[in-house]
Amino acid sequence: MPDAPQTPPLHFATIDEAIDTMRERGLRLSTARRLVLEGLFAADGPVSAHQLARDIAIDTTSVYRNLELLESLGAVRHVHLAHGAGLYVLAGRQQSEYLYCEHCSHVTAVAVEDLDPIRDLIKAQFGFDARFTHFAIVGTCSRCAAQEAAVDTPHRGHRLPAPARS
Repeated sequence: MPDAPQTPPLHFATIDEAIDTMRERGLRLSTARRLVLEGLFAADGPVSAHQLARDIAIDTTSVYRNLELLESLGAVRHVHLAHGAGLYVLAGRQQSEYLYCEHCSHVTAVAVEDLDPIRDLIKAQFGFDARFTHFAIVGTCSRCAAQEAAVDTPHRGHRLPAPARS
């Protein structure tokens, strides 16, 4: 698993700005690198290297190589939503942290500042500065929680059997 770089995120609104930034930093803009950037700009959220490779029709190794380079520059970051491989997003374009439902795999993007009260609580309680940019917060979404509550709630007029005595 690659290390999460501490490089400040680069901010750009368009692919042309991203390309200009790459060139200003002395990078050659290869076809593969341009396709990776285009794929990231087209993605609705975090995307795997394998999905990106399929979408832009280049080999996965080339995609990983370019993602690692772009991440070292601060243009891309990766996030882990569950047990699978890391997913990639443009670092300065999508300032989100993520909530991941371990039951239905639903992902909710959350503005960074919306989790500041949780960070403040962790800081006050444990003296720890928490970040949620690399790993998602895993739990149960409201829809799955409601479904679980409906299954666990006995229907009116029906009694649950008494627990067995030991």
